[in-house]
Amino acid sequence: MVDLKGQYQKIKNEIDDSLREVFDTTAFIRGPKVKEFETALASYLGVKKVIACANGTDALQVALMALELKPGDEIITSDFTFIATVEVIALLGLKPVLIDVDINTFNIEAHAIENVITDRTKAIIPVHLFGQCSNMEKIMSIAQKYNLYVIEDNAQALGTEYIFSTGNNRVKSGTIGDIGCTSFFPSKNLGCYGDGGALFTNNDELAERISSLVNHGMTMQYYHDFVGINSRLDSVQAAILLIKLKYLDNYCKERQKAAAYYNRKFSGHPKLIIPAGSSFSSHVFHQYTLRFIDVDRQKLMEYLKSKGIPTAIYYPVPLHLQNAYKYLNYTEGDFPVTEALCKTIISLPMHTELDEEQLEYITTNILNFADNY
Repeated sequence: MVDLKGQYQKIKNEIDDSLREVFDTTAFIRGPKVKEFETALASYLGVKKVIACANGTDALQVALMALELKPGDEIITSDFTFIATVEVIALLGLKPVLIDVDINTFNIEAHAIENVITDRTKAIIPVHLFGQCSNMEKIMSIAQKYNLYVIEDNAQALGTEYIFSTGNNRVKSGTIGDIGCTSFFPSKNLGCYGDGGALFTNNDELAERISSLVNHGMTMQYYHDFVGINSRLDSVQAAILLIKLKYLDNYCKERQKAAAYYNRKFSGHPKLIIPAGSSFSSHVFHQYTLRFIDVDRQKLMEYLKSKGIPTAIYYPVPLHLQNAYKYLNYTEGDFPVTEALCKTIISLPMHTELDEEQLEYITTNILNFADNY
């Protein structure tokens, strides 16, 4: 699904030199490379402050911790996302309140949010799934109306631009809400060679609290003003990310180029529905996800596997039907769009190293199966 080795070979000398600096200084934890990366990412995003942490799940958890919520407070988020988004809500004793998604963009159905707001609602977590933004203008309007926080789950959309409806104002995804969170898992558009994550905000007070929370709640050495966690991006990963950040926009363009090829080949086919864009967001294609009509997905995946073509399902089970979240008392049928997507989607190889020969091979085999099924 990804070719990390091929990507590394192109920037091997830069990566190796950056790592060598860390090894020479032996500043492995909270070293200068971490601060340098945080500053560079803040500049790229156009935000006041970036705070690096150990992984994207921690970023979401720390974001919620920074808001000083109380057990039982409700957090509205998408039913169609990776488990981490609701996992951190539950771990903190908060209540996940799920919303169905738009069938075209796979992102939270913003117009349905007001239907589930109660006096216990404290925040909204829109997930910018697969590489494009949720409808942030609508979400921010609702948040302001009801005095709610907004935490953007930007783990799959770093580099995406949100396009406001008035004028030509464009901003990076994850910078519109109170806090943005991202992951640097190796397969991400900006991925490290281990685990990593970050939070970003324009709120000085939140930034200060987040910086403390990721380091055991310390405000100065051995003085703990908050109950925190140990979630630090190590210097080795920061050194890698610092180099790869320079190439992020190009990585996104390569993914867009591959997606455009897929779109040309699949567009108009009666059994294939290509990913839809939106007027308010660019798309950096962390995943390229097709929907199928009247195709046996399992047989298709087996056929593609026999041809050496990997595929994946993101995600096979809606959050509201996961065993761990039965206590929320959702039932089958509550979120029909999400349930339909989980049964009919498939993600294809999507990375920076795809060439036309590989893309032709993948698309030819998919079309052959769809035409003859």
